[in-house]
Amino acid sequence: MALHLLRMAVKIESIAHLKQVQAERLREEQRNGGKFLYTFTRNIPKRVDELLDGGSLFWVIKRYIRVRQPILGLERIQNDEGREFCAIRLDPEPIQVVSRRQKAFQGWRYFKPEDVPPDLEVTDLQVDDLPPEMAEELRELGLL
Repeated sequence: MALHLLRMAVKIESIAHLKQVQAERLREEQRNGGKFLYTFTRNIPKRVDELLDGGSLFWVIKRYIRVRQPILGLERIQNDEGREFCAIRLDPEPIQVVSRRQKAFQGWRYFKPEDVPPDLEVTDLQVDDLPPEMAEELRELGLL
């Protein structure tokens, strides 16, 4: 059964801002010969097999769980001082979830499947009736 991670998106203002920051990181990675989007963490999860069995990283943005990104891989890497850390390879396209308030914490937490919010399913009919700017703002607020 899949296990997920919950992580604070520090200094991220919105879902659009997360996408922008990650797009810049991916472009930089590609300029340096890489191919994938990573997020890095000091502590290496011990339950790797469960995370790689369909797990996602859920981002907390401004005190709300707002999006998830499927975890595609985990790599142990050493820094210049020889200390190991974890590179978590993510699907570059965030998936919005039904927003849910989350109190602050440091690092990451395991997130059990029964605790995760469902994906946000917006029908075309709902969005067609709204101006595009309003629809995007409502999505950012987790109301659509």
